[in-house]
Amino acid sequence: MTPNPLASDLDDILRQTRPLWEELCGARLFITGGTGFFGCWLLESLLWAEEKLGLGVRVTVLTRAPDVFSRKAPHLAGHPSVRLHAGNVRDFAFPNERFSHIIHAAAESPERAGAPLSPVFDTLVEGTRRTLEFARSCGAGKLLLTSSGAVYGLQSPDLTHLPEEYPCAPALTDHGSAYAQGKRAAESLCTQAAREGGLDVKIARCFTFVGPYLPLDAQFAAGNFIRDVLRGVPIQVKGDGVPWRSYLYASDLTIWLWTILHRGVFCRPYNVGSEEAVRIADLAQAISRAVVPPAEVRIARAPELGVPAPRYVPSTRRARTELGLRQGIGLDEAIARTIRWHRSPKAA
Repeated sequence: MTPNPLASDLDDILRQTRPLWEELCGARLFITGGTGFFGCWLLESLLWAEEKLGLGVRVTVLTRAPDVFSRKAPHLAGHPSVRLHAGNVRDFAFPNERFSHIIHAAAESPERAGAPLSPVFDTLVEGTRRTLEFARSCGAGKLLLTSSGAVYGLQSPDLTHLPEEYPCAPALTDHGSAYAQGKRAAESLCTQAAREGGLDVKIARCFTFVGPYLPLDAQFAAGNFIRDVLRGVPIQVKGDGVPWRSYLYASDLTIWLWTILHRGVFCRPYNVGSEEAVRIADLAQAISRAVVPPAEVRIARAPELGVPAPRYVPSTRRARTELGLRQGIGLDEAIARTIRWHRSPKAA
C-alpha cells in the first residue's frame, strides 16, 4: 500500500485537535460536499483519527458520482468506515438511519465564464433546505455549515480586514453575486432551523485557501498558478495582479473547521482564513519561486491608475480570541507542500 503523502499534515491536525475527538467516539456523520476540497480534507483527518484513536466512527458521504470519487481518492472511498450515498444535494433520498453530526459543505460553481448562475444559487438554497430537512428526520444534534466570506459583498478599500460584524452585503441586482446571495440564504435557513428546531448550528465563513485537493482548473488563482508550474509553462495572471487576497493552508483550514464544529458558539459565524494579505501578482511570484528553475510570470494587463485595489482578507480575531485558533503554516511552505503532494505517489 502506498503511504499517505499527507501523513505529516494529518499527524499535525490530530495533535492540535486531539481533545475534540472524544465527542465523535461511536458517532455517525453525514457530509455533503464530501468529495470536494473541504470534504476530502475532513475525510482524510477523520479517518486518520479513526485509525490512530479507534473512535468507531462511521461517515456517509453524499456524492453525485460515486465512481468518479472512487477513482479520485480510492483510499477514502473504499475505507471501511465510509459509505458513499449517491444523490444530488437538492433532492437526495434520505438514508434510513440516524446521524449525530452533519457537515454541509456542498456548493456549485459555474463551469466556465459566462455560464448561467441560477444553478449556483438554486443548489445552495435548495441544497441547504434539503439538508436541514434531513437533519430533522435523522435526529442530528449538530450541523456545521461551511459558508463564505462572499456574504460580506465588496470589501471597502479602506478596510484592511473584514470582521464578522461588517454590515455590508452583495448588491441584490449584481448578476455575479449568485454565489454570495446563495450563501447568505443558506446561513439564514440554518439559523431559522436552529432557533425553531433546536439544531446546534455552527457557521464557518471561509475565505481563500491553498493545499492538496484544491482544483487546478477551476476559478482559484492559486490552483491555476500551481497547474502552470506543474506543466512547466509560464504562470498566466489573467488580470492586472493587484487585488489583495490571503491564503490559509488546508491543514490549518481542517483544524479550524473541526474546532468550530465542536467548540463554536451556536449560530455565531467565524471567519476562516489567513490575515496575511498578498497581491495576486505576488502570489504568482511566490509560486514561481517554488520550482527550479523559477517559472516565468505573465500579467495580462497593467493596473488602472487611481483605482483602489480590491481586497478580500478576513479578520480572524473572533476565532483567535474565542477558540484559540491561529495560522500555523505560512504561504511559502503551503505552496511547497502543495506542489510536493502533486508530484508524489498518491495513497491507495
